[in-house]
Amino acid sequence: MTDRSKVIFGNKMSDSVYKKALDSKKKFLEKYPDDPDVTYNAVIKDNPVIGDTLGVKDIRLEEGESKYPFDEEKGLIVGNIRMGFGHYRISMAMASCAHALGYTPYWLDLNSFPKTTCTKVISAQNELYSLGSRLSKNPVFNKVVWEPVNYEGFRALSYNATDQKNAELMAAVYQNIPKDIPVIGTHVWPAQAALHAGMKYVVNAIPDNWPMALHLAEGAVHTIQCRNAYMGYRVLNGMNKNRVCKPMPNNDLIYTGHYVDDEIVKNIKSDSKKRMKRKKDKKPMRFLLTIGGAGAQKEIFEAIIKHLLPAVKKDQAAIFVNVGDYRNVWDELVASIDGMKDVSTEHFEDFRAASEFSAEALEADVTGIHGFYHSNIFEAVYITNLLMRCSDVLVTKPSELSFYPVPKLFIRRVGKHEMWGAIHSAEVGDGTLECRDIPHILQMTDMFLHGDRLLSDMTEAILSNNKAGLYDGAYKVVEKAFELRNKEK
Repeated sequence: MTDRSKVIFGNKMSDSVYKKALDSKKKFLEKYPDDPDVTYNAVIKDNPVIGDTLGVKDIRLEEGESKYPFDEEKGLIVGNIRMGFGHYRISMAMASCAHALGYTPYWLDLNSFPKTTCTKVISAQNELYSLGSRLSKNPVFNKVVWEPVNYEGFRALSYNATDQKNAELMAAVYQNIPKDIPVIGTHVWPAQAALHAGMKYVVNAIPDNWPMALHLAEGAVHTIQCRNAYMGYRVLNGMNKNRVCKPMPNNDLIYTGHYVDDEIVKNIKSDSKKRMKRKKDKKPMRFLLTIGGAGAQKEIFEAIIKHLLPAVKKDQAAIFVNVGDYRNVWDELVASIDGMKDVSTEHFEDFRAASEFSAEALEADVTGIHGFYHSNIFEAVYITNLLMRCSDVLVTKPSELSFYPVPKLFIRRVGKHEMWGAIHSAEVGDGTLECRDIPHILQMTDMFLHGDRLLSDMTEAILSNNKAGLYDGAYKVVEKAFELRNKEK
């Protein structure tokens, strides 16, 4: 087999690039000694949060007997990492659609096994990324370091060469998993690691629509959510400086549409109808503010809540605030905004009660400000999915949530690659342009609150997009994974 750090889709890397990749792996080996002699026992357990809803079962590397045998006929591995919330959210969409199609999704988080070299390597890189996200609030750091790294640094084939070599250290996680079970990676590392481990049928679900070599896992079928990303990936545009690259093979890249959960897709029509009825009946407009996994948007949240607070007190607006697993963000918001506490209800830790509130809010009136915090990562991510359905406007940075079928107000990105999420959403009509500063964010907030046009136009676009199958991407990714296996059989 060709060394994937030496040659990437037929494009030979220079000796210096390959040496840098080897040095990176060596550095991690010295810090986190490899585990070639360790045999990890893989067991299957129920997922206590999304097990019943999405049919998800966890793969854990633990001693003892597995509660369930691997289902080699209907089983599907959803490989992911905890890096922010985005990859978990995409994984939930894959699991949800797999479950709806009659398959059994196995959740494999490569960042959840603290004794393995795999998790230690990922955690070290995750800490650096989270630090960069937080520091990006500084405009100088953002302009000089963060945006260039996220936009051009991650775009280079040389970056992929290093990633591929580091991913060899992650393969041991797949050691005792049947090799015939299809794998969907919602981050490139689970896909690369699966290939290094000898998994036969791997789909690499690319999250971003700015083509970057960061997302390449040669040997997998790559899926994209947006057609405007196709040609950039196909010809590896700009990934080797000014050189013309050898293209990806035709069958290695397919367009699927947006990765969205089954329970959201199948309710698009009814949820859209309820949004428009609330607007017509002059019910409080519901704004869902969801903070990302790096917790970098508190200042923007604070400005929006302060601005909307008079409308909240007049029952013209209602606000849902999901701070994920960042309790400190909620506490700081309450402390810094006069009057917020008086109109706020906290939905903390009790996921069942928070879920019931979300379900009731589909039909019942809602007033005031509602805060949501869960220390459990599954609960912290999934409560946004539940709240989306009963919200009128989702306020988010243009990352993975750009692709969900709910009217969206986009706040400032965290990394230049994210800007394409807002561009795409504006093009398909279900979201605003990216609002890069607070005055423009508040302007757009008022346009939603006091006018009818934005909400109605976006709702019509969502319904039209749904008819065209734009939001069916996760179903198609799952189908592709099993098509790979069934075709060979």
